[in-house]
Amino acid sequence: MKEAVWLPLFDDLADPGVVADLAARAEAAKWDGFFVWDHIRWGEADRRIGDAWVTLAAVARSTSSIRLGPMVIPLPRYRPASLARQTVSLDLLSKGRLILGAGLGNDRFGGEYSRFGESPDSRRHAAIADEILSILPAAWTGNAVHHAGEHHTIDDVRFLPTPYQHPAIPIWIAGTATAAAPRRRAALHDGFFPVNVRNASDFADIILAQNNSPSFDFAATVRIQDDANDYRDAGATWILREIQPEIGLPAISTLIDEGPRTKGFPEPNGPPSSQLI
Repeated sequence: MKEAVWLPLFDDLADPGVVADLAARAEAAKWDGFFVWDHIRWGEADRRIGDAWVTLAAVARSTSSIRLGPMVIPLPRYRPASLARQTVSLDLLSKGRLILGAGLGNDRFGGEYSRFGESPDSRRHAAIADEILSILPAAWTGNAVHHAGEHHTIDDVRFLPTPYQHPAIPIWIAGTATAAAPRRRAALHDGFFPVNVRNASDFADIILAQNNSPSFDFAATVRIQDDANDYRDAGATWILREIQPEIGLPAISTLIDEGPRTKGFPEPNGPPSSQLI
């Protein structure tokens, strides 16, 4: 089982330089991954929020071995052509360390769709996400992409260069654990990041139901103060340690410096991880 740091880019963590320094410390402390949230608004307060892609570029330049990525991007907020370029550029910059977490997003916690004039309809979002998830692997091959869908069109375009990773950048699908659509999407890709999981027993049931290849990843979110052994025993291949910025940079730095499976930090404020997607 691998273990990763998982950070919201809020408050002090809105500064890409601060996060890049934390990533370098995480790599030195032998963490396996360093993942960040991707939001443009959160809650009702005028909160400082960092850009996931700029921050991850800084992380890539400050590290050399740790896996990294956005966990997760709300696919309907993106244009597939831009996303194809961004993912390849980050994969090249990191020399093949990118994992792309992808979901639908949620309008409840910041109005990230409705406040920007976009529909918050989840059915529409699902259709858009499925289109983008069909376009990205095709774009990463370097072959001409021909796509005429309900929401996006790409007419005979080659996306070069191709990713550092071959045959493609890994995609983990995030979504409600009990819903059929996220499970279906995940089965077509490389990993499943289920939310609204009550305990390790439920997580084990998800793994049994998914029935993917041995190389398929199952990522579980565990609060920083909780033991992860039950999730390891249930079959999780990754543990994402949720770290809220409210505990402060000194506590975050200490947690990271102590390495994987640290415990004993204060209860974080803010919504639980089950509400993130």
